[in-house]
Amino acid sequence: MKNYLIFRTDRIGDFLLTCILIKNIRSNDPNSSITIVCSKKNYDYISRYKGIDQVIIYKKNLLSYFFNFLKLFKKKFDYSIIHDDKDRSKILNFLIRKKKTILIDKNKQKTKIDIIKNIITEIGFNYSENNLNILDIKNNLLDNSKGKYIVFHYDEKWSNKTYISNYMNIEPNLDELINFIKQLEEKLELKIIITTGSHTPMKLIKLTLSDYFKNVEILLNQSFFELEKIVFNSKLLISCHGSISHIAASKNISQIDIIDKSYDYSVWTSHFRNYNYVFRKNFDELSKDIYNLL
Repeated sequence: MKNYLIFRTDRIGDFLLTCILIKNIRSNDPNSSITIVCSKKNYDYISRYKGIDQVIIYKKNLLSYFFNFLKLFKKKFDYSIIHDDKDRSKILNFLIRKKKTILIDKNKQKTKIDIIKNIITEIGFNYSENNLNILDIKNNLLDNSKGKYIVFHYDEKWSNKTYISNYMNIEPNLDELINFIKQLEEKLELKIIITTGSHTPMKLIKLTLSDYFKNVEILLNQSFFELEKIVFNSKLLISCHGSISHIAASKNISQIDIIDKSYDYSVWTSHFRNYNYVFRKNFDELSKDIYNLL
């Protein structure tokens, strides 16, 4: 049995990429033991993910660092993979026992999937497109109770007041948002589930107090686990790029991703399937671009 250590001390979306690597290891080395060093931001998600034998949370204090070192030093790892490319991970990795360390060479791999493929090659395995189906072992995601529907994810990223301030502001006024949802209803003839995540914009709260729509369900304050399940069973996702985009990509669900021109998102999305994107712009133009892709 081989021991694998993977450092992923960042966010959920980053870990979802690592899931591609984990699935490859499990497929090629089913008796392996996989340990993840994670952050407080992705611990809850990683700790519930099947296929991981041990989860160690990184905290920014010396006592925690010392106890993490003791936990890790008990094992000798065949491969230590610093997938987050963080200096803190490199320091801890230097102290533990391992046969081989795999680092990220950003000069050679331009996209996130290229990095994963390179790691897989260094381990000695072959990459498969089936590795992209990272959620197919999570049986708790199978739920047909809501029928056929699309997901419109309206979160804090729709306003540069609550997101990145130098990104193009795409925030609609309330009337524009209502008209957009109504047109989605008419064109798609499917139920629309509007999600928000843990930060609910005030506009959606106002919509829940009204009766504008025929076949729309508005869900407020979902955990990421709830969002994952909703998107996993949907027909289409419309959202601003984030962790939720990786869920749709993992199930090969059609998605319209809203991105800003100032950043090269292909670094993250080059392996996405059934994928379309539109650039952030004023809402009137943005909504037309979305309709053209439906």
